[in-house]
Amino acid sequence: MLKLEWKATAIADLLAIINYISDDNPDAAQALKDEIEAKTSRLPDSPQLYRVGRIDGTREMVIRPNYIVIYAENAVAVTILRVLHAAQQWPET
Repeated sequence: MLKLEWKATAIADLLAIINYISDDNPDAAQALKDEIEAKTSRLPDSPQLYRVGRIDGTREMVIRPNYIVIYAENAVAVTILRVLHAAQQWPET
């Protein structure tokens, strides 16, 4: 079974999103965090389930219409590269 790894940039992305939402609605922020963590925890079981990413070598998991998890996979691990709001500029990962 593959390992699940999070890049520091992805953790920072997630925390920034959660902090921003929690200013207005802490319960919604926690619910989104829980949803992202639950869905990404299942990635090692079926990493190719989600669409091919806009950047070569990546895939994209849509979490609700506005949040996207960008990840890559290899023979050993699924690595979460970024967690973005859909309106954000698409960075190079």
